[in-house]
Amino acid sequence: MRAMPWNWTCLLSHLLMVGMGSSTLLPQQPPLLPQKRSFVTFRGEPAESFNHLVVDERTGHIYVGAVNRIYKLSSDLKVLVTHQTGPDEDNPKCYPPRIVQTCNEPLTTTNNVNKMLLIDYKENRLIACGSLYQGICKLLRLEDLFKLGEPFHKKEHYLSGVNESGSVFGVIVSYNNLDDKLFIATAVDGKPEYFPTISSRKLTKNSEADGMFAYVFHDEFVASMIKIPSDTFTVIPDFDIYYVYGFSSGNFVYFLTLQPEMVSPPGSTTKEQVYTSKLVRLCKEDTAFNSYVEVPIGCEHGGVEYRLLQAAYLSKAGAVLARTLGVRPEDDLLFTVFSKGQKRKMKSLDESALCIFVLKQINDRIKERLQSCYRGEGTLDLAWLKVKDIPCSSALLTIDDNFCGLDMNAPLGVSEMVRGIPVFTEDRDRMTSVIAYVYKNHSLAFVGTKSGKLKKMRGRSLGRSNDRPRATWLFKMST
Repeated sequence: MRAMPWNWTCLLSHLLMVGMGSSTLLPQQPPLLPQKRSFVTFRGEPAESFNHLVVDERTGHIYVGAVNRIYKLSSDLKVLVTHQTGPDEDNPKCYPPRIVQTCNEPLTTTNNVNKMLLIDYKENRLIACGSLYQGICKLLRLEDLFKLGEPFHKKEHYLSGVNESGSVFGVIVSYNNLDDKLFIATAVDGKPEYFPTISSRKLTKNSEADGMFAYVFHDEFVASMIKIPSDTFTVIPDFDIYYVYGFSSGNFVYFLTLQPEMVSPPGSTTKEQVYTSKLVRLCKEDTAFNSYVEVPIGCEHGGVEYRLLQAAYLSKAGAVLARTLGVRPEDDLLFTVFSKGQKRKMKSLDESALCIFVLKQINDRIKERLQSCYRGEGTLDLAWLKVKDIPCSSALLTIDDNFCGLDMNAPLGVSEMVRGIPVFTEDRDRMTSVIAYVYKNHSLAFVGTKSGKLKKMRGRSLGRSNDRPRATWLFKMST
């Protein structure tokens, strides 16, 4: 992230709004920041909820996705433009939506919850997807939020009918001389026949083009998507995949998720439902999704397991922290916030931990799993997708760092959890959001909490040591 005059405002507002969904972007009393700094605030309409926020890295303009509105703000949080997105007459049972064909279900005035907000830099437009009409999207001009397009007449245009702001995540993959791709990951709310849980779509140059949001590839047998099989719901009736964060790095696109699983507690013969945090990886150029791999992630400190993912952010290591971790300053780090345990998704415990993962180490673990599976060892380990155990098949081939799969041994799951490095824990005021960047070789992390407080932490060098005790924090609080 580049240092710009508006960084403080944007960083703080990003943390506090996206992580906690509050209609006040900034805390009234930031106790851990210099007293000489003053912060401006922006409040929407009374009782209005903010859902998402993105910052134009070229101009510093801030775009806020709220219930029934999209705001464009200046870097000092003054309203420049407002675009109305709702409410409107709708019923979540109307599929296709009533704007396509007559619906026999009773219609009621329904709010439009913003579920995804992305900047398409190449075409200077904002992609704003809501909850109305099974999750259609608008393409708005960045300058004035003028509506450039609103595709709604094909089933590919309905992303998800889930009426929750944190249910969809998108990642844009850009090309110089080709149309971009949009990877979409979404909860499906028990409707896998209508919505794929993950897919790659076309982002056409023309916002009104017929192919906008069409699957990158689709024929009778294969498509650029993965759907949750209906058999999965016989095992876990309320199964869904909840997407917390997404990003691209190198040749891959990644999503961080929460997934329910049925496990047997130690010493018990009965199974209970828990939630597992998993990282999902796909090759950018894989149109058949043969490269789909997922690996469980978590964190542990002082004998306490932190397994419920709350938030994540991708950043670089920076020179100071890189020396401690034994990586390069430009290596990708994944900053994550977990809450304690695995059993409470909606009401997480207040005990939480900030942990970091070296992305290369996760990729190395995935490569090891791919190599063992293509030697014919083990099963695909993807219970939700295959329902039953399917053995890996042997094949003679070289699997390197950029291997993108074949139409065998896919999709694939990693059974052994990758553990992050705990850098800070909080027992009372649960951490709910995180952002990080490198400033003057130091890795800085800003963490938002359940009560609306902001914590600023700075990475430090402890010297390289593979046996460094976990109780020695890599980060320290900064005021």
